[in-house]
Amino acid sequence: MYQYTYACPLRWSDADAYGHVNNAQFLGYMEEARTRMFQEVVAASEGERRQNAFVVSRTTIDYRAPLHYSAEPVDVHVWVTKASAATFELAYEIRDSERLYVEATTKIVAYNLDSSSPRRLSDVERAFVARYISR
Repeated sequence: MYQYTYACPLRWSDADAYGHVNNAQFLGYMEEARTRMFQEVVAASEGERRQNAFVVSRTTIDYRAPLHYSAEPVDVHVWVTKASAATFELAYEIRDSERLYVEATTKIVAYNLDSSSPRRLSDVERAFVARYISR
């Protein structure tokens, strides 16, 4: 399995009144990692990006430990757990060298924003997703 890893910087404003990173911030960390992971298959023009978009249809997050602000980034590990003709599921671990903070999944749908409808993954997208799939 090939795994994508993004070193995600923490921001002071991510911490809540309890002194740890607010649970809603983890969605943003996952989005940052996913966006960077998929940069190589994102179309060049705005029109192509609209017709070959990806949308999140479901997210599940299991919080394993509180994450306190640090100047050091946390690693967001991303891989594919399953794929079909028009959807795939990404798994995430957000951790540092000592602790696992979050385990999560997102279901991603290939989508055409112009027609407001799902679409099939292209050959290039299928090959990209296949590189990251767990076996």
